[in-house]
Order: sequence, then C-alpha cells, then structure tokens
Amino acid sequence: MSDPTPNAEETAELAEVNKKPFAKRLGYYSKKSGPGWLQAAITLGGGSLASALFLGVILEYNLMWLQPLAMILGVIMLSAIAYVTLSSGKRPFGAIKEYVSPVLGWAWLIAAMMANIVWCLPQFALGTGAIQQNLLPGIFEGKSWAPWAIGVVLLAIGATIVKAYDSNSKGVKLFETILKIMVGIVVVSFFIVVAKLTFAGTLEWGKIFKGFIPNFAYLNQPAPDVAAAISATGDAAPIWTELISKVQTDKIIAAFGTAVGINMTFLLPYSMLRKGWGKEHRGLATFDLSTGLIIPFIVATSCIVIAAASQFHGKSEDIINPDGSVIAGKEGSFNSVADKFVSKYYTAELDGLEGDAQTAKVEELRNGLSIENRRIAAMQVDRKDSDLAKSLSALAGEGFGKIVFGVGVLGMAISTIIILMLINGFCLCEAMGRPDDKKLHFLGSLIPGLLGICFPLVWTGESKAALAIPTSVIGSSLLPIAYFTFLLLMNSKRLLGDAMPTGGKRIAWNVAMLVATGAATFGTVWALKSKEAWGLPVGKIGIGFIILLFILGLIGFISKNKKSAA
Repeated sequence: MSDPTPNAEETAELAEVNKKPFAKRLGYYSKKSGPGWLQAAITLGGGSLASALFLGVILEYNLMWLQPLAMILGVIMLSAIAYVTLSSGKRPFGAIKEYVSPVLGWAWLIAAMMANIVWCLPQFALGTGAIQQNLLPGIFEGKSWAPWAIGVVLLAIGATIVKAYDSNSKGVKLFETILKIMVGIVVVSFFIVVAKLTFAGTLEWGKIFKGFIPNFAYLNQPAPDVAAAISATGDAAPIWTELISKVQTDKIIAAFGTAVGINMTFLLPYSMLRKGWGKEHRGLATFDLSTGLIIPFIVATSCIVIAAASQFHGKSEDIINPDGSVIAGKEGSFNSVADKFVSKYYTAELDGLEGDAQTAKVEELRNGLSIENRRIAAMQVDRKDSDLAKSLSALAGEGFGKIVFGVGVLGMAISTIIILMLINGFCLCEAMGRPDDKKLHFLGSLIPGLLGICFPLVWTGESKAALAIPTSVIGSSLLPIAYFTFLLLMNSKRLLGDAMPTGGKRIAWNVAMLVATGAATFGTVWALKSKEAWGLPVGKIGIGFIILLFILGLIGFISKNKKSAA
C-alpha cells in the first residue's frame, strides 16, 4: 500500500489554483476533498452521540458552543499535523522516532491501536441496537442469535469497503465517496429531525442561538430549570447541587474530549499520504478539514443537542408517573441516581450498616423520597438514543422518529466501524515496518471488526469497565502528548527545512497549538484524576504518564536538535 507521489498534473493545477483568491479556489478544493470527511466519519460515532444527548438533557441549549469549540481546537491541531506531514513528505511514525523520541512514536501507535480495537465494540452495539429497535423492530425480538447475525453483516460491509480502499487509486476515491454519502446521511437524518421539531413549534430558536455564545458558568452550574427543581427540594438542595455539579462537569469534559480522539491524529496523515498529497495540497488540506469535518460535526451534534433538549430537559414524566412511582423498565436508571443522593443525604441512617442491611435501608429511604426529590432524580437519568427516538415518534407520528433517527444512528455506527478498521490497518503496517503491504493492511483492519462482532459477550457489565477504563486512560493520556509531539515537529528545522513557518506565521501557529494542547491537557487531567480500576488510581497513574512523556519528548527533541547543530 504505497504512498504514491502526487499526480504531476494535479500538483501543477494546485500550484496555479493556490495563487488565486480563496473564493476562486473553492470549486477546485471541493472536488478534491476527502481525508477530512474520513475524520468526520470516525468522530460522528457513539461517543459524540452520547455526549450530545447528555448536553441537551441536562443543560438544554446552554452549551451549544462546547462541542463546536472542541472541534475547532482539534482541527487546529489536525491542520498542524497535515502541514508537518505534507511539508516533510515523511511518514509521521518514523518522523516522531527520528526527530523527537522513539518512545513517543510507539506510545502514539499503540494507543491508536488500542482505541481502534476497544471502541469498535460499542459501535457494533450501537448499529445492532438501531436495527433491532428503530429500523426493524419486532423482527429479531427474542432471538439470541440476532446480534451476532447483524454484527457479521456490519463486519462484511466494513471489510468490503476497506478492501476497495486497498485496491487502487480508484478504490480510494470510491471509499471516500461512500464515506461522504454516509456522513451526509447522518447529518441529513438529524437535520430532518430538527426541521420536524421546528415545524411542530416546539423549539425556541432565540434560546438555541444564544446557546452558541460561550458561557463558562454552566461548566459546573445547573441550568435554570434544573436549578429551580433543586431549590424545590428544600434542605436537600445543597446535596443535589453537589452531586449534579460533579456529574455535569465530568461529562462536559468527556463531551469536549470526544471531538478528536488519538486515532484521528493517526488517520489524517496516512490518509493524505495514501492519496499522494504533497506541499501543494496544504491549503486544500485545511479547506478539507474545515468543510469535511467541522461543518458535519457541528450540524449533527447540534441537532442532537436540540432534539434531546426539546424532549427531555427539565422533564421527568418519561421516568416517573405523576404520583412519583417509577415507570416500568426505568427502575434501574432511576435507582442509580436516587441511591447516590440517599447515600449522601442520609449518612446518619446508613452509618454502620453493611451488605444486605445497607442495601435494604437504601431501598427503604429511596422509596420514601419526596416527590420533589424523585422529580430531580428523574431529570438526571441518562437518556439513550432509543429513548429519544421513541419520544420523537410520539411527537411526529408513529414511525417517524424511530426510522429517521435510526437511520442516522446506523450511519454513525457503520461509518465509524469502517474508519476504525482502516486506521488499524495503517497502524499494523507501520508497526511491522511494511507500509506497502496491502494484505497486511487488510489483515490489520479485520482485527477490530472481528472483536467488534463479539460485543454481546465482551461489551457487557464489568467487561465494559475492564476494557473502557484502561483504554480511555491511555488514549486520553496520549492525546495531549500527540498534540505536544506535533507542536515540537512544527518547530523542527531539521524536519521541515525551509517549510518551517517563520515570523508572524510561526508565532500564530505556536499560540494556536499551545492553546489547543493546553485545553486537551486540562480536559485530560480533569477526566483522569478520579478514575480508578481494580483498586488502583489508574487516572493518577495516567497523569504521571503524561508528565513523564512530556519530559521525555522535550529532552529527546532538544537532544536531537543539538546533535544536528553540532
């Protein structure tokens, strides 16, 4: 799977096009875009869906700005990665080992592979759920083999499309076209949902537009409707405020972090090299990321936030009845929220109790909660995509919400599965030192897919934590390190030569990259600081890992540049 030199005709065309005003470049750039859309296909997955749902349910329209800001910062770094790769023409894995540190190079590659393999599992679960619950309800009901059969079909689709990518340059173009269509389906599906809500008169567009103006108070402050419900609980209000603020802040940081993942930083440079892009394509690369990644991501996630907020924010009737009793099937999700409050509020009553005695007392106290406490607990319950689809069906007519929302969710799942498989093929080829081996790339792409179809066994109960926690810790730890590494490479005269930015451009690049790296580091440290697994403070270990790699990277970069100067 060689990295062909840029087509001479296309390079010559770009050299002329790049001299024209930006407005006149748009048409040509639009025809040649591709890698940015691949980025959109991976980021519009289960993580972005769950994060957007949470933001809408808990904070209504008050954080419409959060995910767009996260993506803009991510695109700054991806643009830098593209600039370094296209200017040097070197494969990033080798460049990092040669110009910064072999440790960072291998850490980057391993973290990307882990993310590909583990995060493929929930995408198969998401796609299977969309088919069973939204698109073909009832057909697979009660059939234990259904998830396996659907999983095999999803894997076959992914493998077929990746195989086309490996065939030739026409296969790459076909692959990108398919992904563009799938991203388009995702965006259009959620846009139709919001359009339907608009025509139904349920949206307050003034509040929605206001939500795009950053207001950092809501990073730990409840939205007005939730604050009013908290106030109604009387002396329990401080406990609810503490609990909600903590959960809210943690999930907001998680939402910020799902915009760009560690494996996206691996995909971009290799997909550009695979297309034969070079120095003349740098302007096209920035345009491609802006239109193919930023716009679809912002439209899709904003539509999900809007839909979720309109249906669930400040509401409890989908979880509890008017008398406070829990609706059948919602007991588990309601109890998980209510029990956290009970354990904080009734410390005296629970003091000294353990095991079954403690469980029984918690249940007794939970059942005795006032309607005000039960209502605020119900408001905090996490809603799933199936809950939103059901709610939209009730609003817009039976079938509409399930079908349209289901198509969008299925598109998210399939496109992400395909890209995770593609990236893993790149990773295996780089790890084995065989970048031109198409068979090895295809074999590498099958690894996450084959594990993904096993989600009915693997992605359940404690297994989720066993896989997700270490992967999220390692992946989150390495994202700011990947950013920091490419920040160093952007300032490497040895690597970039005359292409290294100078003067005002260099200052602008460094300031923007430092802001993006700083934001990623802050979010990562916040997300990791309280993570534990198997009785170990794995989050704090991850933070220590970040600090160590920062130091190793800086020492390696300075040392290698000194040797070059000597």
